[in-house]
Order: sequence, then C-alpha cells, then structure tokens
Amino acid sequence: MKGPVRVRLTFPEALVTEPIVGRMVQRFGVLPNIRRASIDADLGWMICELDGPTDVVEAAISWLAAQGVGVDRLGDLLEG
Repeated sequence: MKGPVRVRLTFPEALVTEPIVGRMVQRFGVLPNIRRASIDADLGWMICELDGPTDVVEAAISWLAAQGVGVDRLGDLLEG
C-alpha cells in the first residue's frame, strides 16, 4: 500500500442518480475520502482520495472507467 490515490471522478447524466461510489466500496472495499463534489441533474463531479491496497485501488479505478465514469488522476495536487 503506498497511500491514497487522488482522483477527479466525472459522472455523465446517465450515472448521476446511480450509486456508483457505493457499489465500488462494496465490490472492492476501497475507502473513498470525498474532498469536494458537485452534483446537478445532468452532470456530477467528485474529487476524492481512494485508499486501499494499490492493486485493489487500481482495479476500482479501472472498474469506474468501465462503468462510464471519467477518471482523472490528480497526483499530489491539493485542491485549494
């Protein structure tokens, strides 16, 4: 485990009302730390840190992308 991975998740209109993050937690057991988020009727985004074993976090990120969620890695940038 090398520490949390910071990501920006973007949810298209079709996924805004779906419990994608909850499903990710159930399926992979990663711990999301939501730092910022905005949800509207047609778009949603979330900046969060995903914590867990590196291989599990990577699998969760791949799964999110396969579900149609936009995933952008933020590296060590801290949002202000």
